[in-house]
Amino acid sequence: MDNRKPQIIALGGGGFSMEPENPSLDLYVLDLARKSNPAVSFLGTASGDADSYLVKFYSAFTKHDCRLSNLPLFTRTPGLRDHVFRQDIIYVGGGNTKSMLAVWRDWNLHNILREAWEEGIILAGISAGAICWFAQGVTDAYEGKLTVLDCLGFLEGSCCPHYDADPDRRRAYHDLLLNGEISSGYGIDDGAALHFVGSELHEVVSSRPGAHAYKVQVDQHVVNEEELVVELLPSVDTG
Repeated sequence: MDNRKPQIIALGGGGFSMEPENPSLDLYVLDLARKSNPAVSFLGTASGDADSYLVKFYSAFTKHDCRLSNLPLFTRTPGLRDHVFRQDIIYVGGGNTKSMLAVWRDWNLHNILREAWEEGIILAGISAGAICWFAQGVTDAYEGKLTVLDCLGFLEGSCCPHYDADPDRRRAYHDLLLNGEISSGYGIDDGAALHFVGSELHEVVSSRPGAHAYKVQVDQHVVNEEELVVELLPSVDTG
């Protein structure tokens, strides 16, 4: 596969911040760069660039063959376009998606990321960093309720992360679909990831047995979940 095609990897949960002992999903993302020592930059905007999240990122990825950086938006911020276009992979962390997108839009980062994606820079992310690429997402940005959020629209449809870990999300997604508040899309378990090439779903992978992803839509006023074929990634010994 041509690694210059637009690619997005949307993790429902897992990766370095949730499965530090199991780097399978992160290594899958790194391998997509198709080069040794790829440049990887972390965007922790959704967590307010939390130091603890940055520590997890650097602690995990320094074990692998890659060049690391992060892109701060709450302290001194570098030239965004120059920084983004020096990368092979942009990895977006979880947190408050609504606040993240508001900050990105104020900095015009959303347009820079679209241009980067179209040029073949790989976009990846977990939770907030997964749903942000879709037209809509199910978000817990508001205290006490799960709601629909209009996102960037690089990918069509909607996305709901943590599909198995948080039963409220699955129920909320179904209710939103039945009420016509959200478009059809994908539910992604923790430990599973959707890999899109261009606008098409290329592959679904997982870091552990039992992690699934679903195409979710309404058919005659009933929510239908189509379980997608998942490739279980090989386990990796980081010891």
